[in-house]
Amino acid sequence: MTYVGTHFGGNLFSMTDPFWMIMVLRSIGPGYMVWDRAGEIEFVSPGRGDVFARFHLTDEVLDELRAATADGDKALRWFETDIVTADGTVVAKVRKQVYVRRKLAKVPAA
Repeated sequence: MTYVGTHFGGNLFSMTDPFWMIMVLRSIGPGYMVWDRAGEIEFVSPGRGDVFARFHLTDEVLDELRAATADGDKALRWFETDIVTADGTVVAKVRKQVYVRRKLAKVPAA
C-alpha cells in the first residue's frame, strides 16, 4: 500500500507482467521465440482491497501470430488486461507487447 492507502502502481503492473508472454510461449507450439517487448499501465481509479486480473488467449490470436511469422518475420502483438476490484470497478488498464518469431533452422556447417 502507498502512503495514501491505495495499491502501489508497481505492484499492480507486476501482478500482470509475465502472463501474456508465458501463455503465448506455452500455447503457440514448438519452434518460436517469444519475448516481452513493452508494457504500459493506465491508472483508472484508486485500488483498495483485493484486485483481480483475468487473461484469456484465444486460438484465433495464436493462428494470427503463426500466420504473421510463417515467413520468418517478427510479430509484435499488444495484449490488454484490466485490473479490477471484486465488484468489477476498473483500477488499472495494463497493455503488454509480445514479440514472436519463428526460430530459424540451424544449417549444418560444411
